[in-house]
Parts: sequence; C-alpha cells; structure tokens
Amino acid sequence: MPFQSLPDKPRILITEDDIENQKYLQLILRREFDVTVCDSEDTFNEKISRNHFDIIMMDVTLKGGKSGLELVKELKRKESYKHIPVVCLSAHVFSQDKTKALEVGVDAYLTKPVDNKLLIQTLHKLLHLHEIA
Repeated sequence: MPFQSLPDKPRILITEDDIENQKYLQLILRREFDVTVCDSEDTFNEKISRNHFDIIMMDVTLKGGKSGLELVKELKRKESYKHIPVVCLSAHVFSQDKTKALEVGVDAYLTKPVDNKLLIQTLHKLLHLHEIA
C-alpha cells in the first residue's frame, strides 16, 4: 500500500541549516509528509531522541561541530535508528561527495537545486522499499 493512501502522513525530519531552504522544503513537502525541521547536531539529536521519523533528509553542511555525514554515520551505528532511510540533499556536487555519503549509509544523494518531483519520488521510493523490507 503506498504511503499517500495511509491516513497518517509519513514523518520526515529535515536537517538543514539554511532558513530559506528549510522554508522551501517545508512548503513543498507538507502536503505529503508530517514535517519537522532542525539545523544542527544538537537539534538533530534532540528531535531524533524524542520522536519517531519514517525518513530523514540530511544536508552535508550544518551549524555546529559535526557535518550531516557524521550524524548519518553515528545514526546508522545505532540499532534503533539504522533502519531509517536517509536522503542527503546537498550543494556538494562532486562524485566523491556522493561516494562518501553512500559509504556512511546515506540511501540516496540528491544535489541542490533539486527538482521537486524527483525529491518527492525519491522519498516515496525509499519509504516503499523500507516498508517491504
């Protein structure tokens, strides 16, 4: 059963340090997702420890000490969180950036600016793959 037919929307945590990008992502995703936003290592750890999320969108560059990739690497090491799909949405466009992200456990890597349709399709595809796994 596709997620959009469920009465409850899938919960997504958007980890993005740029306020304008946060607003934009919330605007395009709020119809199909229950959206929560954070901008740093501290707010990410707070949100992830207090809430259940079906999927995470992670920027590479964040406020504070750790990068998004470091947070993903830590998350994927934890038994209770390693199953959550992670989409990396980054301005880093080089192939080595994508390779590094996939090595730490990112499930999909998209670059900014991203096509809205591609972003939503990618999120739903990962949710569906997680649902049947």
